Amino acid sequence: MATQHKGAQNHTSAAEHHEHAAHHHREAAKHHESGAHEKAGHHAHMAHGHASHAKHHAEEASKHHAQEHGSKK
Repeated sequence: MATQHKGAQNHTSAAEHHEHAAHHHREAAKHHESGAHEKAGHHAHMAHGHASHAKHHAEEASKHHAQEHGSKK
């Protein structure tokens, strides 16, 4: 497997965390519908964690882009 550029790695990681978050949201909905609210809460919490990690990776990708290509600020 080829080594990915640091900015690309962060974009890929953000996408993967968004996918994991979506999975946990679907699981939370399924458990909520069946009345398993503790399980629903667990999956909702996991979804939040993945969404937070996705945001972090997106911010890192943005910082890397600004450092590599110069910020217009």
